[in-house]
Amino acid sequence: MKLTCKQGELNTNLSLVSRAVPSRPTHPVLGNVLLKADAKNQQVCLTAFDLSLGLQTSFNANVEADGAIAIPAKLFNDIVSRLPEGEITLEDSLTEADNDAETESILITLTSTSGQYKMRGMNPDDFPELPQIEAGMVIKLPVEALIEGLRGSLFATSADETKQVLTGVHLMVQEDNLEFAATDGHRLAVVETPNTKPASEENSEDEENQASEDTLSPFELTVPARTLKELERMLGLPQSSDTVALRFEVGQIIFQGGNHRLTSRTLEGQYPAYRQLIPRQFQRQVAIDRRQLLSAVERIAVLADQKNNIVKFDIDESAQKIALTVDTQDVGSGTESLAAQVTGDSIEIAFNVKYLIDGLKALSTSDIQLQINAANTPVILTPLGGLKMTYLIMPVQIRD
Repeated sequence: MKLTCKQGELNTNLSLVSRAVPSRPTHPVLGNVLLKADAKNQQVCLTAFDLSLGLQTSFNANVEADGAIAIPAKLFNDIVSRLPEGEITLEDSLTEADNDAETESILITLTSTSGQYKMRGMNPDDFPELPQIEAGMVIKLPVEALIEGLRGSLFATSADETKQVLTGVHLMVQEDNLEFAATDGHRLAVVETPNTKPASEENSEDEENQASEDTLSPFELTVPARTLKELERMLGLPQSSDTVALRFEVGQIIFQGGNHRLTSRTLEGQYPAYRQLIPRQFQRQVAIDRRQLLSAVERIAVLADQKNNIVKFDIDESAQKIALTVDTQDVGSGTESLAAQVTGDSIEIAFNVKYLIDGLKALSTSDIQLQINAANTPVILTPLGGLKMTYLIMPVQIRD
């Protein structure tokens, strides 16, 4: 194998796939990145796989000779990321280890404008193949809709691995829209985005994929948050298409966007009936500037601590304002006052500071609405205009 490529392209693609390399691999080869060079197509393919999450990407290079090798991921990434810009040449060769002809190993030589590095690789045949989905569903999803849905939901997933299904985002795919839902048991984020393909994509679809989409029925699945965070990063890279192909079968999902491919297991278990948690009627509504409220909460939150991370809202209908208060024993107290459009009776209510800040950051519009019934019932935050998003947060009991 011999190839020449640009340092920037190798570094970008290597950084992407390296995120699927396990920190504690169950088998030595999983700590490697599989590199394949294709002289016919003049392409280099990089693959990493932890047996649950797999990332694969390809890019153009000057490939003189075909070949493949599994290269230690951390070492490879550390070297490439520190090299100066310019061309890099990679070439492999067999070498005898410890003067024993039966223990031949593969040596990869990396030559750059600044110097030369040699690394021992592993047999590429030992690297596990990424899962394939041949008979599952195939649809194309808009990149923009996926990005909006992930930004508005990922933050609300649970970090507690014992909660299993709550560590992922529940995705419902319908003909006209996508719905993303995430909850950790204390808050709930639901985002609806349109499932409409750009005209250019509709015109360029091949007959096979079109037939698959025409017969598609709505479906739902729960995808691990870690997988979707990597998908979000992948979608942030330059794309050759405005859509991402999704292949799905029970237990497995594949996202294919341009030269990037992500494969992952899905989460098993019944996702909570979250729609039943959202109240249909409200006694009070508050419209307020989102940025001003977020800034005020972030300022006053410096007085909160782990024992008392509560911010109290005194919503005054007659004065059309909200007073924010944090009072932490042995630390101090603070108050902020903001103008708001208040409908309904005045009320005192309190929230977990972190949950409130997370939701305010995810709501992307300049103005938002708080919908409230009582101090101990779910509160809904929604954007006024723009993205169709619902953020449910449970109030915290106010103690005298």
